Amino acid sequence: MPMPSILEDRLTLPVIAAPLFIVSVPELVIAQCKAGIVGSFPALNARPKELLEEWIVAIKSELSAYQKAHPGRRVAPFAVNQIAHASNDRLEHDVEVCVKHRVPIMITSLRAPAGVVKAAHSYGGIVLHDVINLRHAMKAAEEGVDGLILVCAGAGGHAGTLSPFALLGEVRQRFPGTIALSGAIANGASILAAQAMGADLAYIGTRFVATHEANAQPEYKKMLVDAAASDIVYSSLFSGVHGNYLAPSITAAGLDPRNLPEGDKSKMSFGSGGSSKSRVWRDIWGAGQGVGSIADVPSIAECVARLRREYVAAFAELASRNLVGVAQAAAAE
Repeated sequence: MPMPSILEDRLTLPVIAAPLFIVSVPELVIAQCKAGIVGSFPALNARPKELLEEWIVAIKSELSAYQKAHPGRRVAPFAVNQIAHASNDRLEHDVEVCVKHRVPIMITSLRAPAGVVKAAHSYGGIVLHDVINLRHAMKAAEEGVDGLILVCAGAGGHAGTLSPFALLGEVRQRFPGTIALSGAIANGASILAAQAMGADLAYIGTRFVATHEANAQPEYKKMLVDAAASDIVYSSLFSGVHGNYLAPSITAAGLDPRNLPEGDKSKMSFGSGGSSKSRVWRDIWGAGQGVGSIADVPSIAECVARLRREYVAAFAELASRNLVGVAQAAAAE
């Protein structure tokens, strides 16, 4: 399956770290890229908007210096997330800054990003687009995106409801480009499983919130360590779009996670609280159903190294069951 040339021989694991509102800052992105996975951040995290250019320059400078000092190591490119929605009055400015500094990857969300695709392709960058269903995937493909990020059931933040088995199978039949898969991926075995299902890359968010470099409150990180899949609530109240959140954070905000009203999509306003008085991401914390795999708060370097060990061990486990041999025999028939 296809892998963008910009990623060839630059990854230690087939992983993109999802852009996390508030949480993803240059320190986190730089650590992720140094560890050999794609680091990313939402453009809207850089506030005021003039800060975006400073962040991009800092990330590029640090990664360039690190690569020169360690020429034999794989240093991954970084990505900037653009919210292609009417409520984002910064989109034009933020894309212009990314073009100026030739950001390698732009991750787009919500609407088919024709303008962003054209801008990124003008200097050789690529665009990966978040989707939650086949219709959105095909619309983005028509706009010329280089890859699709399938945000399936169980993913943190604004997740869809489709099983990754269902959505990945349908999209792969129709889309020849790069596919990243999201949805409760929090260990090395699930990264391997995503590839076995037909994805090129795993897209991981929640696991990286519980790390040293993440700009998340200590209480948030501890809540992730203590949580299980049953603590995840799927609601549209907080931003107007359905997403997965930690039930204890909802309770702490004075709300009943078992009895939440529907949000108003027409009032969707990312980062400003949406349809609820409690501000999403600041007071209501997002998380995916893979939280049960999180037991500590390591550094990014430690976390990625562990994911690599788990990934290799999972492959070895399959080989020990002779499943690889079975697959080879089936292919030969």
